[in-house]
Amino acid sequence: MSGIVRDSGIVMVRELRPTLRDPVSVVFSLAQPLILLALFGPLLESVPGMGEGVWNWFIPGVLVMIAIFGTSMTGSNLLMEMQQGSHERMLVTPLHRSALLIGRAWKEMVPLAAQAVLIILVALPLGLDVDALGAVVGVLLLGVFGIGLGALSYALALAVREQDWMFWVVQQTLMFPMLILSGTMLPLDDAPGWMRALVAINPLGYVVDAERALFAGDLASGTVLSGVVAAVTVAAVGIGVGVRAVR
Repeated sequence: MSGIVRDSGIVMVRELRPTLRDPVSVVFSLAQPLILLALFGPLLESVPGMGEGVWNWFIPGVLVMIAIFGTSMTGSNLLMEMQQGSHERMLVTPLHRSALLIGRAWKEMVPLAAQAVLIILVALPLGLDVDALGAVVGVLLLGVFGIGLGALSYALALAVREQDWMFWVVQQTLMFPMLILSGTMLPLDDAPGWMRALVAINPLGYVVDAERALFAGDLASGTVLSGVVAAVTVAAVGIGVGVRAVR
């Protein structure tokens, strides 16, 4: 296990280097969540039942959305590396195959942590009431879920290989329904029955509910436990599928 953690760290640092050398992209990635706050926040304040707790409901959802978009695009970087031949060079290194998946997903968690801090600092004057420990646990939970989603994205890139368009078709076809059915952007309490049935089998919905409970400081609730189970399950399935795809 320690070898996988060490190798994953090596892959993460390798993936982070191009990002750190391009400060313009870092600035734009930090600005995107602020745009979401400016555009969606005022609209949600007028939704019945939201009231003053709109930011406690909305901010965890924004972080989840940023995390899944970042990790679900892990495979796009792999497609580029396969075209350049660097992926084949990585395969002949002594790095553990699982580390190739986990390290790439970890890389997406670093900007997420920076964005989370920025979003929380901006939202505090607006009325966000966040539990510090719960927020830290929430980001870690997103990391676990992101590892599974990143591994599945990695496996998808290997499956389609030189067909870049197929990767984006599948990624966007799955991600948008998954987001809508998780209650990330809008409440689903009044959704029709068929939609609530789909919500019940969407693991992202359990993670979103757990994030909101954690940010509210309710760390020992059943909602958090359900989110942990969903995140760990997705991580286990993702790594299993990803490692099989690499072989």
